[in-house]
Amino acid sequence: MGGFFGVASAKDCVTDLFYGTDYHSHLGTQRGGLAVLGRDGFRRFIHDIRSTQFRSKLEPDLARLEGRSGIGVISDYEDQPLLVGSHLGTYAIVTVGRLANLDALTREAFRLRTTHFSEMGSGAVNPTEVVATLINRQATFEEGIRYAQERIEGSCSLLLLTPDGVYAARDRAGRTPVVLGAGPNGHAAALESCALPNLGYRPVRDLGPGEVVRITAEGIESRIPPQPRMRICAFLWIYYGYPSSTYEGQNVEVVRNRCGACLAGREKVTVDFVAGIPDSGIAHGLGCAAAAGLPYRRPFVKYTPTWPRSFMPQNPAVRDLVARMKLIPIESLIEGARVLFCEDSIVRGTQLKDTIRRLFEVGAREVHMRVACPPLLFACPYLNFSRSRSEMDLAARRAIGELEGADPARVEAYLDPDSEAFAAMTGRIRDRLGLTTLRYQRMEDMVAAIGLPADRLCTACWTGRCEA
Repeated sequence: MGGFFGVASAKDCVTDLFYGTDYHSHLGTQRGGLAVLGRDGFRRFIHDIRSTQFRSKLEPDLARLEGRSGIGVISDYEDQPLLVGSHLGTYAIVTVGRLANLDALTREAFRLRTTHFSEMGSGAVNPTEVVATLINRQATFEEGIRYAQERIEGSCSLLLLTPDGVYAARDRAGRTPVVLGAGPNGHAAALESCALPNLGYRPVRDLGPGEVVRITAEGIESRIPPQPRMRICAFLWIYYGYPSSTYEGQNVEVVRNRCGACLAGREKVTVDFVAGIPDSGIAHGLGCAAAAGLPYRRPFVKYTPTWPRSFMPQNPAVRDLVARMKLIPIESLIEGARVLFCEDSIVRGTQLKDTIRRLFEVGAREVHMRVACPPLLFACPYLNFSRSRSEMDLAARRAIGELEGADPARVEAYLDPDSEAFAAMTGRIRDRLGLTTLRYQRMEDMVAAIGLPADRLCTACWTGRCEA
């Protein structure tokens, strides 16, 4: 998915920029970069962070950076920030999101016969460079950002670093958050609010959908007003977001506790204790245990000093190895126990299957699973939250394929949690994973736990309904 941080300060901003960007590293991506505007103009550094942390890769560059404004990014795939020269002047740009019509926008640019793309990695056009070409077609940065947002299918939140300040823009449906902060020496914008407090910034407000502001050391100026219609990604609270972050007034950790309580309230099961699959299932498990009046235990602990997040590696074999090596079982807690595990979601299920098998190998009597969201049935059309190459990689779609064949029209029959089809699908997943029982969160309970109206949330990965 990716994340960004931008700052404009009355003093040198490099330290705040460095640590503010680093606070987005949990988003689990592959490139990290900084761009700063100083006395000698623009300077940027980009590094591959797939196997090495952002801080260790970028820290040696800090001595060569100085300036009072800058932007940083943790990027999904492409190199960022980009430096762009255009009729608007020189600027740096970072983006977060997904250009679903990237190929069409690229072909259109070529038809104009005035554009070339130079920031290409692995033979593919860099989406951020495509966004820059759209911005450059208009007379001002504000008009260019609005034009780009109108042309992009999917989502795109962005930061621009210019001599006049940092422009921050949230995607037009507000699928990704952007929070503004005020500090003792200036102002900042971040995707994750958790980046602000330890740097001395207090959250001011969230950008609205499609809103554009210009940030300077002196203040924050609205340049394009927010749009009324919002569809923020619900999966941020369930999985992607950092526990100390808050979006639209709803804290991630609190929402996950409420999700766990909803799971406990739907069905009673006789177990010895509740646990959460580390790390993102822990808050759900704590909420479930508290609501059920059961003890919470840690039958697995995670070894994190040298292992990256398990979904980051592109190679499935490497991904599974990382997942296995990180989780260390505590056999004295597991042996002879009936365990209820909470998990944020089941995407492919391959890593989870190995985890469950290991629980039984060290003596668990029963392993029950409660999932904090409904079954994931559709690829996300708006954000790069999953690296699955096909929807059939999803555990729920694979189960439907076994029951129905590859007819996508039949998927609708599996959306109703009270239907026989839904029970058959979850039964297949349960048996494949080797669980004693498996239950998913109901959509209405998940929405209630998030605390926002359903029509302000994007739930396309569960329902298949893609609304602008």
